[in-house]
Amino acid sequence: MSESKSKEATIMNTHANKCIACTVQQCAHHCGSEDYCSLEKILVGTHEANPSMDKCTDCKSFRQK
Repeated sequence: MSESKSKEATIMNTHANKCIACTVQQCAHHCGSEDYCSLEKILVGTHEANPSMDKCTDCKSFRQK
């Protein structure tokens, strides 16, 4: 990861968006000790043709740490 991207990720992670609760600590956008996302908005999608349960949906904004 480049230095600027690493610095950007660090800055983003310090600003919890209290409108987006998140417990996925493996995501680069997770706010450390707070269970919130640091993004202004997220994209939720699906991997199913006809989703019928919550496990059929995905956070398309997820980025691995």
